[in-house]
Amino acid sequence: MTHRIVVIPGDGIGQEVIPAAQAVLEALGLPLVFQAAQAGFGTFKQYGDALPRETLALCADSDAVLFGATGSPMTKVDGYRSPILGLRRYFDLYANLRPVVHNGIDMLIVRENTEGLYSGRERTEDAGRVAIAERVITEAASERIVRTACEHALRRNSRLTIVHKANVLKETCGLFRRVAFAVAEDYSALEVNELLVDTAAMRLVQQPEAFDVIVTTNLFGDILSDLAAGLAGGLGLAPSGNVGAGKPAVFEPVHGSAPDIAGQGIADPRAAILSAAMLLDQIDYREPAGRVARITRATPHNGSTQATTQAIIRQL
Repeated sequence: MTHRIVVIPGDGIGQEVIPAAQAVLEALGLPLVFQAAQAGFGTFKQYGDALPRETLALCADSDAVLFGATGSPMTKVDGYRSPILGLRRYFDLYANLRPVVHNGIDMLIVRENTEGLYSGRERTEDAGRVAIAERVITEAASERIVRTACEHALRRNSRLTIVHKANVLKETCGLFRRVAFAVAEDYSALEVNELLVDTAAMRLVQQPEAFDVIVTTNLFGDILSDLAAGLAGGLGLAPSGNVGAGKPAVFEPVHGSAPDIAGQGIADPRAAILSAAMLLDQIDYREPAGRVARITRATPHNGSTQATTQAIIRQL
């Protein structure tokens, strides 16, 4: 069976690391067909749309998407919307999966991907002197993200940590916590515990090897997963997957577009290649997925995108 993979380099170093990841996938000799598509801030500046309809159509007809990076501006730009957020919402990719593997650390952070403080419900009052963001937590989204985390924990070491801040955010985190424990009751084989998010951050620094699967809300997951990546060699080794109930899933390195080094040929391609390994696992090529991940993590980045990629391909 041939699988259709859409590749979206995006902005900055995405233009360098995604072709590197594609080269690794092509070297495996699997029945994969690649289709290039456009998205990102550069696409927005050129066409007025960061996520063109043509790209969405290609993604909808694919088995998986490999996405590079987007150069989102720090200030509001009229008409611009993040393409990765657009892909997540359009395909209802409600679970963000962030594996962290390094020197005795082997954890998976499962982050809710669709609501929380990233729900987009912001406004200003008092002539712009007051800014308000609404944090949206729903029972349905909490239930499905915790169930996803439980399923992954069953396939790993059967330990689940629920992270929240229900002692302060009694309504929103309170709802998430209540639903999480209710769902976990369906998984009697799991060892389940809970941590406040600030305590979880401290424990990640002190005892990262003690964690197996962490499940949490959108903003907390965003922050904790980057903290965990810092314990495992930095964002250059940090892959991620965005998955939902159907196809396609979207896989991306989380390092951003890094405009300060874009075009120099020195970007670390390993996070993109590890994201490609997650993609392989998603489409049931588990043995080559594991092989790519093991070799990539064991291969140092020597300062050259091309040389590091070729070193990985030679070992494969």
